Amino acid sequence: MLQYVIRRTLMLLYVLLGVSLTIFLLMRLIPGDPALVMLGERATAEGIADARRSLGLEQPLAVQYLIYVKHILTGNLGRSLHTHTRVAEELWARFPATIELSLAAICLAGGVGVLAGIMSATRHYSLLDTGFMMLSLAGVSMPIFWLGLVLIWTFALLLGWFPPSGRLDVRIVLDPLTGFYILDSLLTRHWQAFWNALWHLTLPAVTLATVPLAIIARMTRSSLLEVLHQEYILTARSKGLHEWRVVTRHAIRNALIPILTIGGLQFGMLLGGAILTETIFSWPGLGRLLYNAVLSRDYPLVQGGTLLIAATFAVINLAVDLLYMLVNPKIRYE
Repeated sequence: MLQYVIRRTLMLLYVLLGVSLTIFLLMRLIPGDPALVMLGERATAEGIADARRSLGLEQPLAVQYLIYVKHILTGNLGRSLHTHTRVAEELWARFPATIELSLAAICLAGGVGVLAGIMSATRHYSLLDTGFMMLSLAGVSMPIFWLGLVLIWTFALLLGWFPPSGRLDVRIVLDPLTGFYILDSLLTRHWQAFWNALWHLTLPAVTLATVPLAIIARMTRSSLLEVLHQEYILTARSKGLHEWRVVTRHAIRNALIPILTIGGLQFGMLLGGAILTETIFSWPGLGRLLYNAVLSRDYPLVQGGTLLIAATFAVINLAVDLLYMLVNPKIRYE
């Protein structure tokens, strides 16, 4: 297994190299001059030329890319063109918020989705099965921005049950140990901050979890239905085992492989697809930061953030592959 992990890690380097080249070229195909955006519309031609020279934009693209790769290999992601702070510091300040939101969303989607899929598969063609599948279809088809606005209007503005934006009330002071507010409040035993952070997290997590929840529910149903028709399941039933015991002890474990696969892919997609959710709920995460960076042609920030998301996505896929061995002992990586 160690050889497999090393091989996948080496493949990760090639993936990140391809991602860096792709985003490097795409950023330079976007109309607009970052030097002009940085200096403003009243900038002189001499000022723009000096800014382009200081940014290295007057050099050929190949030279710019080689310099960029050299900086990455030395751990230097550059500085933001607007805030002039290190890109690594900007990303780390926002990344925990996105991870916290994505983890809450995938946990909600996985827990509710798997349970709904199991109930649908064990009551195939029943009214419950039809209702769950109709809800999952609506969840896949529902626009995220529309759902977020509806939840804000209903539960924040109309009922006042949840806050419409932010991660924590301004009146609550929390020492940021890791940047994950839920974890920090538990480590410091600041229970008021814990419940308040959880309160703020609810609506964004529900909004972001809608699509993966529906996909996981449908995948669980189809995978479990296939397993429930296997011969060893019929044998377990013929021994007089309770149906719920047959499902939880024998069927669900063999149906988990495709569920883990789709869950890992959905979690990776949440990291890059949280832009709308973070924008609607004013969530200070990575997606909102990159969205503003693209609009302002902040090359170093966009390139660094994209590399971070790609690396996280690859690590998640590796973790899912290793989880296969825990679910199914027959799987071995040589």
